[in-house]
Amino acid sequence: MKSHSCSFGFPRSGTSDPYCIIKVDNEVVARTATVWKNLNPFWGEEYTLHLPMGFHNLSFYMLDEDTIGHDDVIGKVSLSKEYISSHPRGIDSWINLSHVDPNEEVQGEISLELQVLKEAHRRVLCCHIIEARDLAPRDISGTSDPFARVLWNGQVLETTIIKKTRFPHWDEVLEFVLEEDTVGAAPLAVEVWDWDMVGKNDFLGRVEFSLDALLKALSEAGTACCLSSQHRGGDAGGKLGALRLRVRLAEDRILPSRYYQPLIDLLVESILCLPEEKDDVTPLAVLEEVCSVESRQDVATKLVKIFLGQGLVVPFLDYLNLHEVSRTTDPNTLFRSNSLASKSMEQFMKVVGMSLSS
Repeated sequence: MKSHSCSFGFPRSGTSDPYCIIKVDNEVVARTATVWKNLNPFWGEEYTLHLPMGFHNLSFYMLDEDTIGHDDVIGKVSLSKEYISSHPRGIDSWINLSHVDPNEEVQGEISLELQVLKEAHRRVLCCHIIEARDLAPRDISGTSDPFARVLWNGQVLETTIIKKTRFPHWDEVLEFVLEEDTVGAAPLAVEVWDWDMVGKNDFLGRVEFSLDALLKALSEAGTACCLSSQHRGGDAGGKLGALRLRVRLAEDRILPSRYYQPLIDLLVESILCLPEEKDDVTPLAVLEEVCSVESRQDVATKLVKIFLGQGLVVPFLDYLNLHEVSRTTDPNTLFRSNSLASKSMEQFMKVVGMSLSS
């Protein structure tokens, strides 16, 4: 994923020191360099991110670095998984930045356990609020004073307030007595708030659970993402500027190794059992002919990984280079940039360079 350039206005000072942070859902995964005193920054930085299969959004936040105090948030671009997936060849365009309202920026996760206990003459819904993590900071100190609130059937129960933390640990159980007929009842909602001594408390996030599904399962435990129930505005119509992005999502579904072994054996045979005649076709040669120009980079990446794993990457590259030379009639087209040999050499040097730098 590559962020190319950005253009925006910052009228109060006439200039800015912009940088980008990249978030997967609400977790920061990358940060660009800061471009000092520039309203039209260019980064050209490329990131390969390993995303969880269940991710929801990929967000790019534009900030103005400030040596004194907090960095100013200029705007953001948020791309849903569905939107990225709908562009199989990738996204390469200018996208307007949208406003970032700190009161609507929800992040973090809450860990809880829900159980329905059957007692002598009643059923009790136990909501064990364990902890939360990576909550949004709402105080000047960069922390919050969080507490959890559980709402069901018109009843509201709250945990204690834990001061100055974004990673509160409550370990409290809140209980509701269930009526006899609870089919189709309102969902159970768990909210997290930042307590303020003066003024209104700040909303930090909310998750909901279907009580009908819970009663069927009788027990549910785990970690849930905090979600916002508030309205999120669209882009600012270019008033905040625009960010040019190149984003492409590639999903790899990995099967057990035994399913790949016949293909690996066939590819390895291409370099271990060289053809006797010049015109004889090998599986590797067929693969290069059938793969499109757009997919050749991905094919080269996977082939390099396969032959590295087999300890045969040098014979593999020798084979590709000799094959390239033998079938080229015009020296000017030798090792053209979109050939499988060129792409494989490029990928091999990246792998070697990354291992040496680390």
